[in-house]
Amino acid sequence: MAGTISSDVIRGYNDTMILHILKQAPSYGYEISKRIRAVTEEKYVIKETTLYSAFARMEKNGHIESYEADDSGGGRKRTWYRITDAGKTYYREKCEEWELTRDVVQRFIEGSVAIEDKGKEI
Repeated sequence: MAGTISSDVIRGYNDTMILHILKQAPSYGYEISKRIRAVTEEKYVIKETTLYSAFARMEKNGHIESYEADDSGGGRKRTWYRITDAGKTYYREKCEEWELTRDVVQRFIEGSVAIEDKGKEI
């Protein structure tokens, strides 16, 4: 699908995007999903199941905490999420991993990696 990013390609960085948003301020699922769509200019739309699976995994790993709070004046409770200190450390690690990943893939895309043929088809 031209113009969009496959969820398979970006899967390993969903946590990074979510944590980046939570570093700015606590938020809730729908708002986080909306921010991801906006920042990516609709090139990546995170599925609801993917988002809530990420929340559960990151909460289990101690990277985020959830809490209930009233919706702005509506009296409705929402589950909000905030990043923990462990989450901030994990975020920095994922950013470093991204830099390395981008460098490695870029070498192949730009063709700066010499691949020896040795008579075999590549």
